[in-house]
Amino acid sequence: MLHVENLTKLYAPGENGGGIRDLSFDVAAGEFYTLLGPSGCGKTTTLRSVAGLEEPSSGRMTIADEVIFDSGQGIFVPANQRRLGMVFQSYAVWPHMSVFDNTAFPLRMVPGKRWGDAEIRRLAMRTLETMGLAEFAPRSAAQLSGGQQQRLALARALVAEPSLLLLDEPLSNLDALLREQMRSELRRLQKEVGVTAVYVTHDQSEALALSDRIAVMHNGRIAQIGTPHQIYHQPRNVFVATFVGRNNLLRGKLLERNNGHARIATALGPVLCQAPNDARAAPSAAALIRPEHVVLTAAAGATGINRFRGRVFQVAFLGEATEYVVQVGNVEILVRSMAGQYDGSEDVDVYLPPEKTLAIAADEI
Repeated sequence: MLHVENLTKLYAPGENGGGIRDLSFDVAAGEFYTLLGPSGCGKTTTLRSVAGLEEPSSGRMTIADEVIFDSGQGIFVPANQRRLGMVFQSYAVWPHMSVFDNTAFPLRMVPGKRWGDAEIRRLAMRTLETMGLAEFAPRSAAQLSGGQQQRLALARALVAEPSLLLLDEPLSNLDALLREQMRSELRRLQKEVGVTAVYVTHDQSEALALSDRIAVMHNGRIAQIGTPHQIYHQPRNVFVATFVGRNNLLRGKLLERNNGHARIATALGPVLCQAPNDARAAPSAAALIRPEHVVLTAAAGATGINRFRGRVFQVAFLGEATEYVVQVGNVEILVRSMAGQYDGSEDVDVYLPPEKTLAIAADEI
């Protein structure tokens, strides 16, 4: 549905000048594709370039095989001719219009199309019904709650049946509970309508919960593309590992590597890890393990592969789990467990299961 090739948009020269550099990615029809990264990484610039709100300096883009931008051929299709729907962070609903008129507005403004009043009403009410807002059609948009205004913004973006839906951090203005509810609602609506969506966020949990695939961005480039499971459990570099989810990152030196395994010298001692065949080997390496994969047991003289003696010195009850910080020598290990059996003063054995511990090159961005 969307093909982006070597897209570049720079605001100032140099690596720290902002913008995007040589981005290439594809979004399949019906896919929920997320651009994830910290502020300033280029994700919104990418989305605005796809929307036609920014003109890149070089590259090529197509939507459903139609070229919308090609620097080599001098093609730049204006935003209002790209058949896109866009939802902004601020909702941007018009308070002086009713819910119905907000939704119907794009149908009255699409160039080259003229629907009669009956058809406009049918399409607008059908979309409001899908969004659960039909009963509010005559009400002023200003009288809706935050969550309802968000759904109205989605209705307005979808009513003209766009080929692509672009969403720029649309949930960031909602409170925590409503944001979680809207995640599920947004995912359901996207699949129900069948529209292809490109979503921008800096919220890792939001990206993991919503996406079919995620492109993690850093300094104007794509650091890794993969499914949520791949991004979380198989990060390809230190940036992705540290940005997406909490982790224990043990930097060290690669001792050996063979048959999909690696042994890394760390401050804890040698650690045996998984080493995927496509992972880059480098002398400067790190062992990565997520807190929920670390195993704590009562102290019994830790011996064997990836077993170390430590002491619990910090405990945080999180409701659905308990989080521990364990001191192992000079290293702090973060542990998340469903069982809350330690109170913060015990000696424990710490086990890092090799099948859950990943070797990555520590000098990668």
